[in-house]
Amino acid sequence: MKIIPAFAICTAALLAVPLSRVAASSPSMPAPTGASSASTKVAAARVAPPQGPQGLPHFRFENFTTANGLPNDHVFAVLVDGDRIWAGTDNGLALYENRAWKVYTTADGLAHRAVLSLALDKRTGDVWAGTMGGLSRISGGRIDSFTQLNSGLSNDVVYGISIEDENVWIATAAGACRLNLRTNQWSLYNERNTPMGEIWTYAVSATPTKVYYGIWGSGVLELDQKTGKWDRYDDPDGENEMVLFKDQGLIHEIVTSVSYVENILWAATYFGDSRYDGRYWHNFLKKDSGLPSNFTNQVKGVDATRAWFCTDKGLAYYDGVNWAVYTPSLEDGKPQMTVRDAAGKVTPVAVTTAPAHNYILGIDFQGEDIWVATAKGLSHGIRQKE
Repeated sequence: MKIIPAFAICTAALLAVPLSRVAASSPSMPAPTGASSASTKVAAARVAPPQGPQGLPHFRFENFTTANGLPNDHVFAVLVDGDRIWAGTDNGLALYENRAWKVYTTADGLAHRAVLSLALDKRTGDVWAGTMGGLSRISGGRIDSFTQLNSGLSNDVVYGISIEDENVWIATAAGACRLNLRTNQWSLYNERNTPMGEIWTYAVSATPTKVYYGIWGSGVLELDQKTGKWDRYDDPDGENEMVLFKDQGLIHEIVTSVSYVENILWAATYFGDSRYDGRYWHNFLKKDSGLPSNFTNQVKGVDATRAWFCTDKGLAYYDGVNWAVYTPSLEDGKPQMTVRDAAGKVTPVAVTTAPAHNYILGIDFQGEDIWVATAKGLSHGIRQKE
């Protein structure tokens, strides 16, 4: 069965939005949805905020849209850069700093208005943006863009970026590549020099020891940095919507996201999710876990035990035993949080705010807070203390 990627579906529909330069927001702009007034904050301080069972995190969400300064409500990616927040939208790259938005467009040198992925080089402070028309580097206010015409980029549609030391690892619609920032040398990886069956690389997670690529229809590729050897992990029952061999391997061939942390690989697909410790696989499905849906756009590991899952029906958190889901209700749009324990018991938690939309595309962490990219805005989840 041929399935069109969510990025392709969403982007094709939304690229019809006219390009416009958006100025930084002024103090008169509306406060983000969910923000509290001073009197509300004082009242809230007197009452302990509700906390989910098993101590799962509880958040107060503030939501940002075009009404607050975003250039577009469709947010593909979010990146935390200290006190600054970057949002890759369908109509430009937005920077939130000092409670104001600044927007970068093609007029500023951005490769394309649709920004699909973001990564931070912690050594230099440079921000890298993958777009529908090339790769851009934002450094000290200057934007330099790389395309197939002026560099070794394998394709101009850049779905994923990961920075590892002086290497920029890139996932594109026509293979993977690496830019060495010290030598400015490009290396290309495709079906000719890797076990890649399909060349549609959708995500990348790079560390000094391992590099993982999520491939559309071709599972997960693993590069051992020490030996230079590539391995491939497939769904043992093939590209099949039915899971025949649970926990025997990767849950599905269509991999949308990979996250490698503390020697654990987390992999997301549109048919469930997987965790791999180098020896054993464990798979997660809606029917036997706390996932609100098997359709997962991104997974982001916190550590070897905990991870966040961005699905089409809400944001899910897994602590190794219990699950929490945060979403506006699919029925009436009201804020909703549910918790599922190890026995499978689901408990609703009373909340007054939720992410901007149930279709979650990305997440990043700012201390104990979270920033969430959705199809209808950007959300700031402010962790509430017990």
